[in-house]
Order: sequence, then C-alpha cells, then structure tokens
Amino acid sequence: MNQDQVKKALLAIEEPPLEFSVVFTGKKSGKVNGLYKPDTREILLHNRNFSSGPEGEGLLLYTAIHEYAHHFHSCARGGNLPARAHGSEFWAILHGLLEKAEAKKIYRSAFEDSPELVKLTGLIRKKYLEENGSLVKELGKYLLKASELCDQMGSRFEDYLDRVLRMPKVAAHAAIKMYQYDLNPSLGADNMRYLAGIRGAEERGGAEKALLEGKSPDSVRAALRGGDLSLPSAFAPPAEEEPRRRLEKEKRRLEKTIHTLSKRLEEVEEELDRL
Repeated sequence: MNQDQVKKALLAIEEPPLEFSVVFTGKKSGKVNGLYKPDTREILLHNRNFSSGPEGEGLLLYTAIHEYAHHFHSCARGGNLPARAHGSEFWAILHGLLEKAEAKKIYRSAFEDSPELVKLTGLIRKKYLEENGSLVKELGKYLLKASELCDQMGSRFEDYLDRVLRMPKVAAHAAIKMYQYDLNPSLGADNMRYLAGIRGAEERGGAEKALLEGKSPDSVRAALRGGDLSLPSAFAPPAEEEPRRRLEKEKRRLEKTIHTLSKRLEEVEEELDRL
C-alpha cells in the first residue's frame, strides 16, 4: 500500500470532521511505527518499519488506524490532544474505528489466525477470567452473610474485615455488590468490579450487555460517560459531564462522608461515656 491507498482506506472507515494527510517518511524507526502531528494534522508512517507481505501490510494499516484515532481525538478537542494521549478516551475511539474497519472488511484482525492462540484464549477466558469471577462473586455471597451475622451480634462488619479477615473494605463491598447484582462471571473479576460501581440498574445492565457483546472496557466507559451505551461511536466528541450528574455524584460523596463522620462521632461519644 502507498500513502494514497492508506488514506483512501481510512476515509472508507469513517470520514473525520477535519482534513488530514498521510505521509510515508521513508524512514525506519526503532521507537515508533508512526505518529500524529495535531498542529499540521499529519499521520506520519515510518514505512520502512513494515515488511512486505500480508503481515507487514496488516501492521501498517493498524498503525495508520491508530494514528487516525489520534486525529479524531484531536478533532473532538478543538485541534489539541490531551497531555495523556493514550487515555481511555483515545482507546475507545481506536476500538470503535477498528470495529468499523473490520465490519467493512477494510482491516482484519490476526487474532483468529493462530489455532494455538485461539485455544489459549479459550483457556484464559474459561479457566482464569470466568473462574476468578465466579470465586469473587461467591466470596461476596459469604461476606454478605458475615455482615448479617455481625449485625445480629451488634458488631461492626468493617471491624471484622479489618481485624479478622484483614481484607480491604473496598474490595469486600465490591464483591458483595457483584453477588447482589448477579453479575456474569464470564466477564472476569475486573470488569465485574467496574460494573459493581455503577449505581443505576439500567446503566449497569447496559454496560454489562455491551461487555458481553464484545465491546472493550474503554469503549463501554466512554459510552457510559456520554450517556449512550448504543454508541458504536467512539467517534463522537467526549461529552462534558452534565452539571446535574456532576452534582449528584458530589452529593453522593458528601452523603458518604457525612455517614462515615456520623458513625465515628457515635464511637467517640461512646468512648467518652466509658471514661
């Protein structure tokens, strides 16, 4: 592929809001395969890094799509890139572009080409991600039972976690929510932990469904922030957080702080009464 063919392929995936150019540098780089210059809107590809043949062409196109994602990200931010160029917003945009490219048969992922890798993927998903998710969810079931027993005894569950189980409270409460929300263990413990932190049942269900359908975690987070889980788009500009949502989040944080301080005040008053 030459640089004109690469640009044609990128435009066929999705047309951006602003014009851009693709430049083959004619160089070989030991650091990067390509880069994006937001000031000139240039995608620079070190074409001597890529071998001839299908594998090299596939890597060349992937690199071009990667840099194209930076272009979309820059367009969404008024022509500038954030200080952290490879944050979750970027990965959501890239994954959205790759999905479109694959659907249009412009780009083909090589992950299914190796029978050995396919077999290993199945092993990792089933034996480690799903089993780990199941274990953490089951842990949540028994932690909830322990919490109920502590309440019956008039003891603090948090103290039990700290001094008996020596378990971080955040991890314990996340496991309990995984059980209470009946999250799908096949997603793995990390994705389940993320879902457990989503308060709204509708949003949580939409996010779980998107993950089960194969959306990447970054894409789901970006769509959830934008309020639309149907977004294939990671091409939309990242939405600013709505004032109401921001205030509601702050309200929940304040309520949690007040609750924690109130509990501590009760404990201090009880200790003073005993002195």
